[in-house]
Amino acid sequence: MKISSIISLVIFMMILSANNSNGMSLQVDSLQIKADKVLNMAEDLIKKGFTAGDGYGEIWIRDFNTFINVSSKVNDKAVVRKHLLTFLKFQQSDGSILDGYIPATNTSVGYNYYKSALAPEYLGHKNTVETDQESSLIQAVSKYILSTGDKSILKDSVAGNTVQHQLERSLKFLLTKRFEPKYGLIWGATTADWGDIQPEHNWGVELNDDTHRAIDIYDNAMFAIAIKNYLDFAEVATKDRKYWSDVSANLKKNVRKYLWDKQRKKFRPHIYLNGSPFPKTFDEEEIYYHGGTTIAIEADFLTAKEVKEAYTKMQQNVISAKASTIGLTIYPVYPEGTFKNTGMTPYSYQNGGDWTWFGGRMISELIRYGFVEEAKTALAPMLDRVIKNNGFYEWYTPDNQPKGSSSFRGEAGVLWTAIMQLKANSANHK
Repeated sequence: MKISSIISLVIFMMILSANNSNGMSLQVDSLQIKADKVLNMAEDLIKKGFTAGDGYGEIWIRDFNTFINVSSKVNDKAVVRKHLLTFLKFQQSDGSILDGYIPATNTSVGYNYYKSALAPEYLGHKNTVETDQESSLIQAVSKYILSTGDKSILKDSVAGNTVQHQLERSLKFLLTKRFEPKYGLIWGATTADWGDIQPEHNWGVELNDDTHRAIDIYDNAMFAIAIKNYLDFAEVATKDRKYWSDVSANLKKNVRKYLWDKQRKKFRPHIYLNGSPFPKTFDEEEIYYHGGTTIAIEADFLTAKEVKEAYTKMQQNVISAKASTIGLTIYPVYPEGTFKNTGMTPYSYQNGGDWTWFGGRMISELIRYGFVEEAKTALAPMLDRVIKNNGFYEWYTPDNQPKGSSSFRGEAGVLWTAIMQLKANSANHK
Protein backbone atom coordinates (compact mmCIF):
# COMPACT_ATOMS: atom_id res chain seq x y z
CA MET A 1 0.00 0.00 0.00
CA LYS A 2 1.27 3.45 -0.91
CA ILE A 3 2.20 5.86 1.84
CA SER A 4 -0.43 8.32 0.58
CA SER A 5 -3.09 5.61 0.86
CA ILE A 6 -2.00 4.78 4.38
CA ILE A 7 -2.17 8.44 5.37
CA SER A 8 -5.64 8.76 3.83
CA LEU A 9 -6.82 5.67 5.72
CA VAL A 10 -5.47 7.00 9.03
CA ILE A 11 -7.17 10.36 8.46
CA PHE A 12 -10.46 8.60 7.61
CA MET A 13 -10.29 6.50 10.79
CA MET A 14 -9.55 9.58 12.88
CA ILE A 15 -12.57 11.40 11.40
CA LEU A 16 -14.78 8.34 11.95
CA SER A 17 -13.60 8.04 15.55
CA ALA A 18 -14.22 11.73 16.16
CA ASN A 19 -17.72 11.49 14.69
CA ASN A 20 -18.53 8.48 16.87
CA SER A 21 -17.18 10.27 19.91
CA ASN A 22 -19.21 13.37 19.08
CA GLY A 23 -22.31 11.23 18.58
CA MET A 24 -21.88 9.59 21.95
CA SER A 25 -21.25 12.97 23.54
CA LEU A 26 -24.45 14.34 22.01
CA GLN A 27 -26.40 11.36 23.33
CA VAL A 28 -25.01 11.90 26.83
CA ASP A 29 -25.69 15.64 26.64
CA SER A 30 -29.24 14.96 25.47
CA LEU A 31 -29.90 12.63 28.40
CA GLN A 32 -28.45 15.14 30.83
CA ILE A 33 -30.63 17.94 29.46
CA LYS A 34 -33.75 15.78 29.75
CA ALA A 35 -32.76 14.58 33.22
CA ASP A 36 -32.24 18.14 34.44
CA LYS A 37 -35.62 19.17 33.07
CA VAL A 38 -37.40 16.26 34.77
CA LEU A 39 -35.47 16.92 37.98
CA ASN A 40 -36.80 20.48 38.09
CA MET A 41 -40.31 19.31 37.19
CA ALA A 42 -40.20 16.80 40.05
CA GLU A 43 -39.12 19.41 42.58
CA ASP A 44 -41.81 21.82 41.42
CA LEU A 45 -44.49 19.14 41.85
CA ILE A 46 -43.33 17.93 45.26
CA LYS A 47 -43.35 21.51 46.56
CA LYS A 48 -47.11 21.59 46.01
CA GLY A 49 -48.13 18.90 48.48
CA PHE A 50 -47.93 15.43 49.96
CA THR A 51 -50.85 13.48 48.49
CA ALA A 52 -50.10 10.65 46.06
CA GLY A 53 -51.43 12.69 43.14
CA ASP A 54 -54.37 14.62 41.75
CA GLY A 55 -56.52 11.49 41.88
CA TYR A 56 -55.94 10.96 45.60
CA GLY A 57 -57.04 12.95 48.61
CA GLU A 58 -54.93 10.87 50.99
CA ILE A 59 -51.31 10.93 51.99
CA TRP A 60 -50.26 7.31 51.40
CA ILE A 61 -47.24 5.91 53.19
CA ARG A 62 -46.20 3.60 50.34
CA ASP A 63 -46.13 6.66 48.06
CA PHE A 64 -44.64 9.10 50.57
CA ASN A 65 -41.80 6.63 51.07
CA THR A 66 -40.82 7.09 47.43
CA PHE A 67 -40.80 10.89 47.28
CA ILE A 68 -39.69 11.80 50.81
CA ASN A 69 -36.09 12.27 49.63
CA VAL A 70 -37.02 15.16 47.36
CA SER A 71 -39.73 16.37 49.76
CA SER A 72 -37.14 16.72 52.51
CA LYS A 73 -35.09 18.90 50.17
CA VAL A 74 -37.76 21.23 48.82
CA ASN A 75 -40.28 21.41 51.68
CA ASP A 76 -40.13 22.62 55.26
CA LYS A 77 -38.51 19.87 57.31
CA ALA A 78 -40.99 20.41 60.13
CA VAL A 79 -43.93 19.76 57.80
CA VAL A 80 -42.37 16.57 56.44
CA ARG A 81 -41.74 15.42 59.99
CA LYS A 82 -45.34 16.22 61.00
CA HIS A 83 -46.73 14.05 58.21
CA LEU A 84 -44.53 11.13 59.23
CA LEU A 85 -45.65 11.40 62.85
CA THR A 86 -49.29 11.49 61.83
CA PHE A 87 -49.01 7.90 60.59
CA LEU A 88 -47.95 6.87 64.10
CA LYS A 89 -50.90 8.76 65.59
CA PHE A 90 -53.12 6.25 63.81
CA GLN A 91 -51.08 3.21 64.90
CA GLN A 92 -53.30 0.42 66.22
CA SER A 93 -52.90 -1.43 69.53
CA ASP A 94 -51.32 -4.40 67.72
CA GLY A 95 -48.70 -2.15 66.09
CA SER A 96 -50.40 -1.97 62.69
CA ILE A 97 -49.77 1.08 60.50
CA LEU A 98 -52.45 2.48 58.20
CA ASP A 99 -52.14 3.05 54.45
CA GLY A 100 -53.14 6.66 54.40
CA TYR A 101 -55.05 9.50 55.99
CA ILE A 102 -57.23 12.24 54.60
CA PRO A 103 -58.86 15.42 55.97
CA ALA A 104 -62.07 14.31 57.69
CA THR A 105 -64.06 16.77 55.59
CA ASN A 106 -62.75 15.41 52.29
CA THR A 107 -63.69 11.71 52.26
CA SER A 108 -65.33 10.41 49.10
CA VAL A 109 -63.93 6.90 48.52
CA GLY A 110 -65.73 4.02 50.23
CA TYR A 111 -62.97 2.95 52.61
CA ASN A 112 -63.66 1.71 56.12
CA TYR A 113 -62.27 4.83 57.74
CA TYR A 114 -61.17 4.97 61.35
CA LYS A 115 -60.45 7.83 63.71
CA SER A 116 -57.63 8.79 66.05
CA ALA A 117 -58.00 11.04 69.08
CA LEU A 118 -54.42 12.15 68.40
CA ALA A 119 -55.32 13.44 64.93
CA PRO A 120 -59.05 14.29 64.97
CA GLU A 121 -58.77 16.39 61.83
CA TYR A 122 -58.04 13.26 59.76
CA LEU A 123 -59.58 9.90 58.97
CA GLY A 124 -57.40 6.88 58.21
CA HIS A 125 -57.78 3.68 56.21
CA LYS A 126 -55.85 0.51 55.43
CA ASN A 127 -55.92 -1.82 52.44
CA THR A 128 -55.45 -4.95 54.52
CA VAL A 129 -54.70 -7.19 51.55
CA GLU A 130 -51.23 -5.63 51.45
CA THR A 131 -48.35 -6.07 53.91
CA ASP A 132 -46.06 -3.14 53.17
CA GLN A 133 -47.41 -0.28 55.28
CA GLU A 134 -45.26 -0.88 58.37
CA SER A 135 -42.15 -1.43 56.26
CA SER A 136 -42.88 1.67 54.17
CA LEU A 137 -43.10 3.91 57.25
CA ILE A 138 -39.79 2.71 58.65
CA GLN A 139 -38.11 3.18 55.28
CA ALA A 140 -39.58 6.68 55.02
CA VAL A 141 -38.31 7.64 58.47
CA SER A 142 -34.88 6.34 57.49
CA LYS A 143 -34.84 8.45 54.33
CA TYR A 144 -35.99 11.49 56.28
CA ILE A 145 -33.11 11.07 58.73
CA LEU A 146 -30.56 10.53 55.95
CA SER A 147 -31.87 13.53 53.98
CA THR A 148 -32.10 15.97 56.89
CA GLY A 149 -29.68 14.64 59.52
CA ASP A 150 -32.55 14.97 62.01
CA LYS A 151 -32.41 11.94 64.31
CA SER A 152 -34.29 13.77 67.03
CA ILE A 153 -37.54 12.54 65.48
CA LEU A 154 -36.82 9.14 67.04
CA LYS A 155 -37.17 10.64 70.52
CA ASP A 156 -40.45 12.40 69.82
CA SER A 157 -43.35 11.05 71.84
CA VAL A 158 -46.48 9.57 70.23
CA ALA A 159 -49.18 7.98 72.39
CA GLY A 160 -46.86 7.95 75.39
CA ASN A 161 -43.91 6.22 73.72
CA THR A 162 -40.96 7.31 71.62
CA VAL A 163 -41.12 7.15 67.85
CA GLN A 164 -38.36 4.54 67.89
CA HIS A 165 -40.41 2.35 70.23
CA GLN A 166 -43.51 2.70 68.06
CA LEU A 167 -41.56 1.81 64.94
CA GLU A 168 -40.29 -1.36 66.58
CA ARG A 169 -43.89 -2.19 67.48
CA SER A 170 -44.76 -1.96 63.80
CA LEU A 171 -42.00 -4.45 62.98
CA LYS A 172 -43.33 -6.78 65.65
CA PHE A 173 -46.82 -6.55 64.13
CA LEU A 174 -45.49 -8.27 61.02
CA LEU A 175 -44.06 -11.10 63.11
CA THR A 176 -47.13 -11.57 65.30
CA LYS A 177 -49.96 -10.98 62.79
CA ARG A 178 -48.49 -11.68 59.34
CA PHE A 179 -45.84 -14.36 59.89
CA GLU A 180 -46.10 -17.93 58.60
CA PRO A 181 -43.87 -20.19 60.75
CA LYS A 182 -43.83 -23.04 58.22
CA TYR A 183 -41.89 -20.91 55.73
CA GLY A 184 -40.41 -18.28 58.04
CA LEU A 185 -41.83 -15.51 55.84
CA ILE A 186 -44.62 -12.95 56.07
CA TRP A 187 -47.88 -13.20 54.12
CA GLY A 188 -50.60 -11.05 52.59
CA ALA A 189 -53.54 -11.62 50.29
CA THR A 190 -53.04 -12.84 46.73
CA THR A 191 -52.31 -9.78 44.57
CA ALA A 192 -50.48 -9.04 41.32
CA ASP A 193 -46.90 -8.56 42.53
CA TRP A 194 -46.80 -5.40 44.70
CA GLY A 195 -50.45 -4.58 44.05
CA ASP A 196 -53.20 -4.06 46.61
CA ILE A 197 -56.13 -5.70 44.83
CA GLN A 198 -57.10 -9.31 45.49
CA PRO A 199 -58.89 -11.23 42.71
CA GLU A 200 -61.85 -12.50 44.75
CA HIS A 201 -63.76 -9.21 45.16
CA ASN A 202 -65.08 -6.44 42.90
CA TRP A 203 -62.86 -3.90 44.66
CA GLY A 204 -60.51 -6.22 46.47
CA VAL A 205 -58.61 -4.08 48.97
CA GLU A 206 -59.59 -5.75 52.26
CA LEU A 207 -59.06 -9.25 53.63
CA ASN A 208 -62.30 -11.24 53.80
CA ASP A 209 -63.58 -14.81 53.98
CA ASP A 210 -62.75 -15.34 50.29
CA THR A 211 -59.11 -14.26 50.64
CA HIS A 212 -56.41 -16.70 49.56
CA ARG A 213 -53.49 -15.93 51.84
CA ALA A 214 -50.13 -16.08 50.11
CA ILE A 215 -46.43 -15.35 50.51
CA ASP A 216 -44.71 -13.19 47.88
CA ILE A 217 -41.33 -11.57 47.32
CA TYR A 218 -42.42 -7.92 47.53
CA ASP A 219 -43.72 -8.01 51.12
CA ASN A 220 -40.72 -9.92 52.41
CA ALA A 221 -38.18 -7.75 50.62
CA MET A 222 -39.84 -4.62 52.00
CA PHE A 223 -39.69 -6.12 55.49
CA ALA A 224 -35.99 -6.94 55.13
CA ILE A 225 -35.18 -3.40 53.98
CA ALA A 226 -37.16 -1.99 56.91
CA ILE A 227 -35.24 -4.10 59.42
CA LYS A 228 -31.93 -2.94 57.94
CA ASN A 229 -33.06 0.68 58.03
CA TYR A 230 -34.26 0.34 61.62
CA LEU A 231 -30.93 -1.12 62.76
CA ASP A 232 -29.08 1.65 60.92
CA PHE A 233 -30.85 4.50 62.72
CA ALA A 234 -32.03 3.02 66.04
CA GLU A 235 -30.12 2.97 69.30
CA VAL A 236 -30.83 -0.54 70.55
CA ALA A 237 -29.37 -2.96 73.07
CA THR A 238 -26.94 -5.58 71.80
CA LYS A 239 -29.42 -8.42 72.34
CA ASP A 240 -32.15 -6.56 70.43
CA ARG A 241 -29.77 -5.81 67.57
CA LYS A 242 -28.87 -9.49 67.37
CA TYR A 243 -32.55 -10.46 67.45
CA TRP A 244 -33.48 -8.29 64.49
CA SER A 245 -30.31 -9.19 62.62
CA ASP A 246 -31.25 -12.85 62.98
CA VAL A 247 -34.78 -12.16 61.76
CA SER A 248 -33.32 -10.44 58.69
CA ALA A 249 -30.85 -13.24 57.99
CA ASN A 250 -33.59 -15.85 58.25
CA LEU A 251 -35.80 -13.86 55.88
CA LYS A 252 -33.08 -13.87 53.24
CA LYS A 253 -32.39 -17.57 53.75
CA ASN A 254 -36.06 -18.48 53.46
CA VAL A 255 -36.62 -16.24 50.45
CA ARG A 256 -33.83 -18.06 48.63
CA LYS A 257 -35.12 -21.43 49.83
CA TYR A 258 -38.83 -21.07 49.11
CA LEU A 259 -39.41 -18.15 46.73
CA TRP A 260 -36.42 -18.25 44.38
CA ASP A 261 -36.97 -20.44 41.32
CA LYS A 262 -33.47 -21.60 40.38
CA GLN A 263 -34.55 -23.15 37.11
CA ARG A 264 -36.40 -20.10 35.80
CA LYS A 265 -34.02 -17.64 37.48
CA LYS A 266 -36.93 -15.67 38.92
CA PHE A 267 -39.08 -15.39 42.02
CA ARG A 268 -42.17 -17.53 42.35
CA PRO A 269 -45.29 -15.34 42.24
CA HIS A 270 -46.91 -16.91 45.32
CA ILE A 271 -46.69 -19.63 47.92
CA TYR A 272 -50.33 -20.35 48.77
CA LEU A 273 -51.36 -21.01 52.35
CA ASN A 274 -55.01 -21.94 51.69
CA GLY A 275 -55.20 -22.64 47.97
CA SER A 276 -54.97 -20.54 44.82
CA PRO A 277 -57.80 -18.32 43.51
CA PHE A 278 -56.77 -19.00 39.92
CA PRO A 279 -57.90 -21.85 37.63
CA LYS A 280 -55.64 -24.89 37.37
CA THR A 281 -55.40 -24.34 33.62
CA PHE A 282 -53.44 -21.14 34.27
CA ASP A 283 -49.71 -21.54 34.97
CA GLU A 284 -48.97 -18.64 37.29
CA GLU A 285 -45.37 -19.78 37.71
CA GLU A 286 -44.58 -18.34 34.27
CA ILE A 287 -45.24 -14.78 35.45
CA TYR A 288 -42.23 -12.56 36.08
CA TYR A 289 -42.75 -9.92 38.78
CA HIS A 290 -40.77 -6.82 37.82
CA GLY A 291 -41.59 -4.75 40.91
CA GLY A 292 -41.05 -7.46 43.49
CA THR A 293 -37.76 -8.39 41.83
CA THR A 294 -36.64 -4.76 42.01
CA ILE A 295 -37.36 -4.55 45.73
CA ALA A 296 -35.63 -7.91 46.26
CA ILE A 297 -32.54 -6.42 44.63
CA GLU A 298 -32.78 -3.44 46.98
CA ALA A 299 -32.97 -5.93 49.87
CA ASP A 300 -29.73 -7.59 48.65
CA PHE A 301 -31.46 -10.91 47.97
CA LEU A 302 -29.71 -11.32 44.58
CA THR A 303 -26.08 -11.46 43.48
CA ALA A 304 -24.63 -8.95 41.02
CA LYS A 305 -24.81 -11.60 38.29
CA GLU A 306 -28.47 -12.24 39.08
CA VAL A 307 -29.18 -8.49 39.04
CA LYS A 308 -27.79 -8.23 35.51
CA GLU A 309 -29.79 -11.29 34.45
CA ALA A 310 -32.92 -9.77 35.97
CA TYR A 311 -32.44 -6.55 34.01
CA THR A 312 -31.91 -8.50 30.79
CA LYS A 313 -35.08 -10.48 31.43
CA MET A 314 -37.05 -7.31 32.14
CA GLN A 315 -35.97 -5.81 28.82
CA GLN A 316 -36.89 -9.05 27.05
CA ASN A 317 -40.33 -8.88 28.67
CA VAL A 318 -40.74 -5.29 27.49
CA ILE A 319 -40.15 -6.45 23.92
CA SER A 320 -42.49 -9.43 24.28
CA ALA A 321 -45.24 -7.28 25.79
CA LYS A 322 -44.70 -4.52 23.23
CA ALA A 323 -44.36 -2.23 26.22
CA SER A 324 -42.34 0.95 26.59
CA THR A 325 -40.15 0.62 29.70
CA ILE A 326 -39.05 -1.81 32.40
CA GLY A 327 -41.75 -0.22 34.54
CA LEU A 328 -43.92 -3.01 33.07
CA THR A 329 -45.37 -4.56 36.23
CA ILE A 330 -45.57 -8.21 35.23
CA TYR A 331 -45.20 -10.47 32.21
CA PRO A 332 -47.04 -12.47 31.11
CA VAL A 333 -50.20 -10.92 32.56
CA TYR A 334 -53.12 -12.49 34.39
CA PRO A 335 -55.80 -13.51 31.84
CA GLU A 336 -59.10 -11.75 31.36
CA GLY A 337 -61.55 -12.60 34.13
CA THR A 338 -59.07 -13.79 36.76
CA PHE A 339 -59.67 -10.60 38.78
CA LYS A 340 -63.21 -9.49 39.60
CA ASN A 341 -62.04 -5.88 39.71
CA THR A 342 -62.71 -4.62 36.17
CA GLY A 343 -59.67 -2.36 36.35
CA MET A 344 -57.42 -5.43 36.36
CA THR A 345 -57.86 -6.49 32.75
CA PRO A 346 -54.70 -7.52 30.84
CA TYR A 347 -52.13 -4.72 30.55
CA SER A 348 -54.21 -2.44 32.73
CA TYR A 349 -53.35 -0.90 36.10
CA GLN A 350 -51.42 -3.39 38.27
CA ASN A 351 -51.92 -6.24 35.77
CA GLY A 352 -49.28 -5.34 33.22
CA GLY A 353 -49.49 -1.56 33.31
CA ASP A 354 -46.19 0.29 32.97
CA TRP A 355 -45.28 2.02 36.24
CA THR A 356 -42.24 4.29 36.46
CA TRP A 357 -42.96 4.18 40.20
CA PHE A 358 -41.20 0.80 40.25
CA GLY A 359 -39.16 1.02 37.06
CA GLY A 360 -37.40 4.08 38.46
CA ARG A 361 -36.39 2.11 41.52
CA MET A 362 -34.83 -0.54 39.28
CA ILE A 363 -32.73 2.19 37.69
CA SER A 364 -31.47 3.16 41.15
CA GLU A 365 -30.46 -0.44 41.79
CA LEU A 366 -28.67 -0.71 38.44
CA ILE A 367 -26.64 2.36 39.38
CA ARG A 368 -25.89 0.92 42.82
CA TYR A 369 -24.59 -2.29 41.26
CA GLY A 370 -22.44 -0.43 38.71
CA PHE A 371 -24.60 -1.07 35.64
CA VAL A 372 -24.64 2.62 34.77
CA GLU A 373 -25.02 2.35 30.99
CA GLU A 374 -27.94 -0.02 31.44
CA ALA A 375 -29.46 2.46 33.87
CA LYS A 376 -29.19 5.27 31.34
CA THR A 377 -30.75 3.11 28.63
CA ALA A 378 -33.68 2.23 30.90
CA LEU A 379 -34.11 5.81 32.11
CA ALA A 380 -34.28 7.53 28.72
CA PRO A 381 -37.83 6.46 27.69
CA MET A 382 -39.15 7.31 31.15
CA LEU A 383 -37.81 10.85 30.85
CA ASP A 384 -39.17 11.17 27.32
CA ARG A 385 -42.75 10.46 28.31
CA VAL A 386 -42.69 12.81 31.30
CA ILE A 387 -41.49 15.61 29.04
CA LYS A 388 -43.95 14.70 26.26
CA ASN A 389 -46.89 14.69 28.70
CA ASN A 390 -45.57 17.71 30.59
CA GLY A 391 -46.12 15.93 33.87
CA PHE A 392 -46.03 12.78 35.95
CA TYR A 393 -48.63 10.03 35.70
CA GLU A 394 -49.49 6.99 37.76
CA TRP A 395 -49.08 4.39 35.02
CA TYR A 396 -48.98 3.92 31.26
CA THR A 397 -50.41 1.52 28.70
CA PRO A 398 -47.97 -0.57 26.63
CA ASP A 399 -48.17 2.07 23.89
CA ASN A 400 -47.28 4.79 26.41
CA GLN A 401 -50.68 6.40 26.96
CA PRO A 402 -50.73 8.04 30.42
CA LYS A 403 -53.34 6.65 32.81
CA GLY A 404 -54.46 6.99 36.41
CA SER A 405 -53.66 9.95 38.59
CA SER A 406 -51.87 12.94 37.11
CA SER A 407 -49.28 14.81 39.19
CA PHE A 408 -48.24 11.40 40.51
CA ARG A 409 -45.60 12.12 43.10
CA GLY A 410 -44.30 8.55 43.30
CA GLU A 411 -43.09 8.73 39.70
CA ALA A 412 -41.57 12.15 40.33
CA GLY A 413 -39.83 10.91 43.47
CA VAL A 414 -38.19 7.80 42.04
CA LEU A 415 -37.02 9.63 38.91
CA TRP A 416 -35.59 12.46 41.04
CA THR A 417 -33.71 9.92 43.16
CA ALA A 418 -32.36 8.02 40.14
CA ILE A 419 -31.23 11.22 38.43
CA MET A 420 -29.47 12.42 41.58
CA GLN A 421 -27.71 9.05 41.83
CA LEU A 422 -26.56 9.33 38.22
CA LYS A 423 -25.21 12.80 38.91
CA ALA A 424 -23.33 11.53 41.97
CA ASN A 425 -21.93 8.63 39.97
CA SER A 426 -20.77 10.97 37.23
CA ALA A 427 -19.10 13.29 39.73
CA ASN A 428 -17.28 10.37 41.35
CA HIS A 429 -15.87 9.20 38.01
CA LYS A 430 -14.56 12.50 36.67
